[in-house]
Amino acid sequence: MSFNIHDLNRNVCMLKGPLRSEGYDWWWHSFTGVNVRTGEERSFFVEFFLCNPEFGGRAPTFGQLPFCRENGVKPSYLMVKAGAWGEGAKQIHRFFGWNKASVSQVAPYSVLADDCFASDFVLKGSVDLSEEECAEHPEYMCSAGKMRWDLRLDKQIAFNVGYGAAKPFRAAQAFEMYWHAEGMKTAYAGEVEFDGEKYEVTPERCYGYADKNWGRGFTSPWVWLSSSDLFSNLTGKALKNSVFDIGGGQPRVAGISLGRQLLSAFYYEGREFEFNFSKPALFTQTRFDCGETETEIRWHVSQTSAYGKMETRISCPKSEMLFMNYEAPDGSMPLKRLWNGGTGKGRIKLYGRDDDGKLFLVDDIRAEHVGCEYGERCK
Repeated sequence: MSFNIHDLNRNVCMLKGPLRSEGYDWWWHSFTGVNVRTGEERSFFVEFFLCNPEFGGRAPTFGQLPFCRENGVKPSYLMVKAGAWGEGAKQIHRFFGWNKASVSQVAPYSVLADDCFASDFVLKGSVDLSEEECAEHPEYMCSAGKMRWDLRLDKQIAFNVGYGAAKPFRAAQAFEMYWHAEGMKTAYAGEVEFDGEKYEVTPERCYGYADKNWGRGFTSPWVWLSSSDLFSNLTGKALKNSVFDIGGGQPRVAGISLGRQLLSAFYYEGREFEFNFSKPALFTQTRFDCGETETEIRWHVSQTSAYGKMETRISCPKSEMLFMNYEAPDGSMPLKRLWNGGTGKGRIKLYGRDDDGKLFLVDDIRAEHVGCEYGERCK
């Protein structure tokens, strides 16, 4: 069964029932723009993060504040997170109380708060925070800066991750964390202004990505790797109709760990290679590790299935990455070392199997503009 199946019902707001008071939901976007003055590239991200809407309120509530911690008050807000990777990487946050936010409950999804708007087709908004505001409000968990964006989206290739996010499992709310990549290859078009510099975003050079996560907690470890900026070392040509996506860590269902598992897909010039533990017929086996040196983070993922093999090695300079900051729905900050980057580079060896089940090399691939994350829960 194809994984490239678009399903807008998996991309709607999932904060229903108990998750309205003990859950989060976010939509993530990453893309590259070109500085209109210098011609230099810069990789950006925008995220709309919803937390515990049941508690409402005219102003955002931060669970990490001393009063809230002492009295068991949970966080409740819409957070718009935006920023850039590379030299001077930063994340800038803007918070809204629920009386200022509007969230569609049916497909296609939409989130609106003041000038910030996100949907399956449009992404607009702004964040603006001074050094003084950051110093006065450490609960904002971010850097000072200014960013504005106005973009159109075309989600071209999806990673429908399978049974875990299917309707019965969504209704049961059994998983600690869910994932759906409606646009693992997404064409963005428009403009971004970041700290006074203007950038043009075009479908040809954006290397765009869009997905969502939701649940009660965060998997630990946490792994994500993805890119559509791919180049064949065998043919010397760009792979313009290709993308790979790897995500997961150690999923939990009803509090029970499923072990170290990843969900992975490679859409290679129209051919699909999937390595997905939630589909038993694939017989997927996975090994992965992440290492940290003084200067970079390194990922190694090795996966085999009944139909092929994928060997992935990615690295990213720590100087171009961020520690992403989030509150969990209970008000804690369990992932204080969540490395996040968008300028990763590496190599992927992709194999198929012949009629006798023997592996053969499909391609040896260079990957750039790799979105990459690794984090573990604080002990």
